[in-house]
Amino acid sequence: MNFKRQSGILLHPTSLPGDHGIGTIGKEAFDFIDFLSVSGQKLWQILPLGPTGFGESPYQCFSSIAGNPLLISLERLEAEGLLGASDIADHTGKYARHVDFKRIRKEKTLLLNKAFRSFKKYINDHNDFNTFCSLNSAWLDDFSLYLALKEEFRYKAWNAWPKAVKFRDSETLEMYSEKLKDKILYHKFVQYTFFKQWKELKNYARKKNISIVGDIPLYVAYDSVDAWTKPENFLFDTEGRPVQVSGVPPDYFSATGQLWGNPVYNWEYLEKDGFSWWIERIKACLELYDIIRIDHFRGLSAFWSIPYGEKTAVNGTWVNASGKKLFKTLIHELGEIPIIAEDLGVITPDVEALRDGFGFPGMKILQFAFDAKEDNNYLPHTYTENCVVYTGTHDNNTSLGWYENASSADKKKFKEYIDGYIDEGPARAMIRLAWASVANIAIVPLQDVLELGAQARMNMPGTLSKNWIWKYRPGDLTAKHAVWLKNLTETYGR
Repeated sequence: MNFKRQSGILLHPTSLPGDHGIGTIGKEAFDFIDFLSVSGQKLWQILPLGPTGFGESPYQCFSSIAGNPLLISLERLEAEGLLGASDIADHTGKYARHVDFKRIRKEKTLLLNKAFRSFKKYINDHNDFNTFCSLNSAWLDDFSLYLALKEEFRYKAWNAWPKAVKFRDSETLEMYSEKLKDKILYHKFVQYTFFKQWKELKNYARKKNISIVGDIPLYVAYDSVDAWTKPENFLFDTEGRPVQVSGVPPDYFSATGQLWGNPVYNWEYLEKDGFSWWIERIKACLELYDIIRIDHFRGLSAFWSIPYGEKTAVNGTWVNASGKKLFKTLIHELGEIPIIAEDLGVITPDVEALRDGFGFPGMKILQFAFDAKEDNNYLPHTYTENCVVYTGTHDNNTSLGWYENASSADKKKFKEYIDGYIDEGPARAMIRLAWASVANIAIVPLQDVLELGAQARMNMPGTLSKNWIWKYRPGDLTAKHAVWLKNLTETYGR
C-alpha cells in the first residue's frame, strides 16, 4: 500500500501530561491531537495499548486485544457521575517527569473499583454496556475470567494455577465463573470504559484528519490469555511450558542478542486452522487503529528460535514462518490492510521479498545512518518513496542523546551530511533530514521535537528497569514548537 506524503509524531499515551502521574486518553490526549492538527501533522503513532504485566512493557501484555486500564481517564468517569470530585482531587505526581507504575496501579485500581460499584447500581440501564459485552464476547469473556483467576491465585502465571484450571476443564471453569462473577463483571466494565473512551478519542482524531498508527507486537506474552486459551497456537510441551522462545541474535543493541522469552508460534497448526487467531487479532486492531505497524516483521518470514532455559539469545537458530500465506489469508478475509513493516535488524532477501511482495513500507532510522565505520542504506539519498523514516524509535536514544554520545567520526559524518543545519541543533537538524527525504512518511518521537537528551529515552532494549516511564509536563509543548513544525512540514510538502 502506497501512503501519501505526510508526517507525524511518535508518543505513547502514558507519556502525556496527566493529573495523576500518568498520561491517559482523556483531555491531555485530545489536547495533543489539537497540537498535531495546528502543527500540520497527519499521524499519531503510539505503542501497543494492551494491559501490561511485569516490567510494564507495552510489548508484554496480558492480552493481544484488551486495553490498558491505566490509560482510562478518571476525569471522564467523574463527568459521567461514576466518581466524585473528591475522588480525583489528589493530583499527587501531576508534574512528575516519570511514571510511578506501582503507585499509580494501586491508586487507579481502587478508583476504578469505586466507579464500578457506582455503575453496577444502574447496570440494567446501560444497554450499550450489554451490547459491548455481547459483541466482544469472543475475547472479553475469557480475558475477564483470566484476570479474575490471576487475582484468585495470587497473580501467578497461568501455568502455576491448579491443573484443572490451567488446562481449562469445563466444569472447573464454570465453578470459578460463578464464584468470581462479580470480579469478572468488574473487568468487563473496565474494558467497556477503555474502549468507549478510546472510540471517542479516535473519532476526534478523525475529525482533525489525524490517523492513528498502532504498534502491535509480533509475539504475545507467555503470561497472557492468548497463551492460556489457545496453547495449540504455540510451541508448548504437554505441561504447557514453552519449548522454544523468541528473541533476536546479537545486533546493534546487544552483543548477546535479545532474549525476549515470548513463546513462538506453531506455524504448522496456525496454517491448518486458517490463521483464525491472526484474523481476529488484526480485525480487532483495525477497530483501534488506522494504520498498523507490525513490530519485528522479519519474524513473519523467519524467526530466531531459542531453546527454553537459555540465559542469552546467542544459541538460537533461524526457523521459517508462514508469513506469505498469512498475509494472503488476511487480505482475502479483511481486504487491503494499511501496514508498516518494522524491518530493522538482520534483514535477509526473504524478508525483503515478503515486505515488497505485499507493498508494505519498511523503516529507515536516521540515527543508524551516520556510522562512519560502515556503509548502510539509512542515509536519505538511498531511500525510495515507499518507506517510513524516523529520527529514532522508542528503542533508540533521543537524537540529542545520540549526538552527545556519538564518536567524533560519526559527528563529522553527520555535520557534513546536514551541510550547515547543525546551528539549529542536532535534533532539529535530524528532523529536517527526515522531512526533506523522499520517504512518503516521516515520524519523529516527541522527545526530539522537545530537543531532549538521553534522560528522556523511552526504552533501553535488554534492560528491565527505568523503561517506559518518561512523560512530559504541561507547558513543555508550546505554540513555538507547533509553528516550527508546521513551517517545516509545509516547506517539505508533507
